[in-house]
Amino acid sequence: MTIKDDKPTEFGPREKWRILKNVLLISFAFMAEFTAYSGAANLQSSINSQAGLGTASLTAVYAGLIFSTIFLPVMVIKWLGPKWAISLSFVTYMPYIAAQMYPSFWTLIPAALLLGLGGGPLWCSKCTYLSMIAEAHSKISNISAEALLTRYLGLFFMIYQMSQVWGNLISSLVLTAGDNEAAVTAVNASMIPEVCGANFLPAADAGHAFRQQPPERIQMMIGIYLACMAGAAITVAVGVDSMKRYDTGRSSASKSLSGMSLLVVTAKLLVEPNQLLLVLLNTFVGFQLAFFTADFTAAFVSCAVGTGIVGFVTMTLGLANAISCAVTGYIAKITGRVPLICCATLVHTAIFVTFLAWKPQEGQSYILFIIAVLWGFCDSVWLVQLNAYYGILFPGREEASFASFRLWESVGHIIGYIISPYMRTSQKTYLLLAMMLVGATMYFSVEYKERRRKKLEVHSKEDKGVDNAVFKIAE
Repeated sequence: MTIKDDKPTEFGPREKWRILKNVLLISFAFMAEFTAYSGAANLQSSINSQAGLGTASLTAVYAGLIFSTIFLPVMVIKWLGPKWAISLSFVTYMPYIAAQMYPSFWTLIPAALLLGLGGGPLWCSKCTYLSMIAEAHSKISNISAEALLTRYLGLFFMIYQMSQVWGNLISSLVLTAGDNEAAVTAVNASMIPEVCGANFLPAADAGHAFRQQPPERIQMMIGIYLACMAGAAITVAVGVDSMKRYDTGRSSASKSLSGMSLLVVTAKLLVEPNQLLLVLLNTFVGFQLAFFTADFTAAFVSCAVGTGIVGFVTMTLGLANAISCAVTGYIAKITGRVPLICCATLVHTAIFVTFLAWKPQEGQSYILFIIAVLWGFCDSVWLVQLNAYYGILFPGREEASFASFRLWESVGHIIGYIISPYMRTSQKTYLLLAMMLVGATMYFSVEYKERRRKKLEVHSKEDKGVDNAVFKIAE
């Protein structure tokens, strides 16, 4: 049975405020949802470290996400509409959180796959909804839909990234209070520079890094997280306006196509030249975040300083990310995307070089927080600017384009989690650096091609205008 939305509505003078209300409600709902998910995900390599169960569950999450991103978003959005797709997808995340109370292969892995299946429609629905209301807002203002979409994505990610702050604050307060002993201290503190940092190998060095938490603490944390997720689903279901309110005159390839035809649109987009040129940088976006949560926190934070500070370092990342999303969204209106992408590339390069050269020592925790702040800035640029560029580069195919972005980002996460236990931090750092530099070069080639194409179109129209004028004078 299809859930039917309201009929299209004429926009009134206060519609701009109503649109802003919808953006804020969706943003805060995502923040609450991912307060729970990110808080639990960041702890998987710690609380479920036995036989790599936690990392395996995260791999299953993104495997399910890849499948759902290819096959589900366009059909689910067509059937339910973006609003209900968001609300119901939130519910699919809850079994994974509940399974943390009884972690085993038979509980965590199936729940992780279900979460992944809900993730594709969730993220594509969010991007589609924001694209639609940006178009609606542009019709009642003098601002372009492109600028509004970038602004909305900046506002969304600013609020969404606060989930890292709240999720890690909850886990830190509940689980790690008073536990801040460096992982190698029990062996020999002088080994920190040799074992931790670039030389860290999770499969060999992480066995003594994490302590088992009391079951009652896990249950308390999971109860808080489940309440956050339930609140998120209810907020969208009750407070957000339906899709058809803003679907007036919208040009989209998905409006008149069947489910199988929509799958064909998505598949065709995956092999378009511009999309192929963006794949590597898109994959890097997921890989670099997986590296931060699975490798940086283990090799530099837990190993050298202690697990008690992990939550606070990731909180710093989330706070810096949230602030940067808001700031860079407005900076982009002045400078455009390209200078921001250049800046993020340079800063991330400096971080990777630091990883390769720095030997962590006791008492250097302040460096970890500086790295988290800089990483948060870079991640905000990758997320906001690349998400917005996908919506701009493939107009009329928003569902398929955002599905493609999420697909390759998920591939990056899977690569990061699969190789994490078996490669040293230095090897993964070199791989990340190479992916970013090559991917950024390919991205710049797309920007160049598109700008050149637009200039040629403008000159062609001007030439036609001149020819028509000459023809009229001749007559």
